Amino acid sequence: MFTARWWERRGLQIGLLCLAAGTTIVLRQTQGSLLMEAYGVITRPLQMLQTGPTKEERLRDARILELKTQIVELQFQNQKLKQIVSYTEKAAIQERPVVARVIGRSADNWWQQVTLNRGSSSGVQEGSIVKAEGGLVGLVDQVTANSSRVLLVSDLKSQIGVNVSQSGAKGVLKGDGSAEAVLEFYEKVPNAKIGHMVATSNYSQKFPAGVAIGKIKSLDLKRVPTSIAKIELSPPLRSLDWVEIYPKPEIQQEKTEVNNSPAKSEEPAK
Repeated sequence: MFTARWWERRGLQIGLLCLAAGTTIVLRQTQGSLLMEAYGVITRPLQMLQTGPTKEERLRDARILELKTQIVELQFQNQKLKQIVSYTEKAAIQERPVVARVIGRSADNWWQQVTLNRGSSSGVQEGSIVKAEGGLVGLVDQVTANSSRVLLVSDLKSQIGVNVSQSGAKGVLKGDGSAEAVLEFYEKVPNAKIGHMVATSNYSQKFPAGVAIGKIKSLDLKRVPTSIAKIELSPPLRSLDWVEIYPKPEIQQEKTEVNNSPAKSEEPAK
């Protein structure tokens, strides 16, 4: 009876001690590998949830992002082309422009010139007028068969006869090498205000009259010898993409023909 009671009180403790001793012996013999395997089996589902994407998944995600970017870019270009086509359809047949895209632009001359993907094979010639949304972009000054170079209105060498649309005040617009230009008025005290629009003048022999260029951003009426204004250019020269190329004005063509005609060296017969 005493032995049975003692075993009831101590049996559980003895069993636990035997289990602990056995576990210790097993761990010593296996150097803990069995325990590590058990730990791995228990924690593997958690590790699978916590680990990042595999290499294949990262490549797949990168490709998906690339395709999405291409889709957005194509949608943007499609929208731009629709706007250009809609704009050119409104033009007269004889004035319908050549649509071109900017394919070259150097960081060293960002505000001086751009290269287009249309040339003489598309009817582009030196002196052609280049426009974009917002107005005048510049003048074609060099042409090859399949490309052309445009001197921008922001170039430091650019000089354009302009007038203020609201008042008729006239002057010369000079490039400033930035998204702004300088307007030197012919009058000392011009009739112009901040916000007035500026367009090409009918005095210009390089550009047709009435082509939008920008608006007056600031005025300096105290400058000597002539008053000036800072002009915020309206075409998106900072990020040009698509443009329209128009034939050079007839007045310029006529002047060129006169200058190239042979001089008469003999008097007509009497």
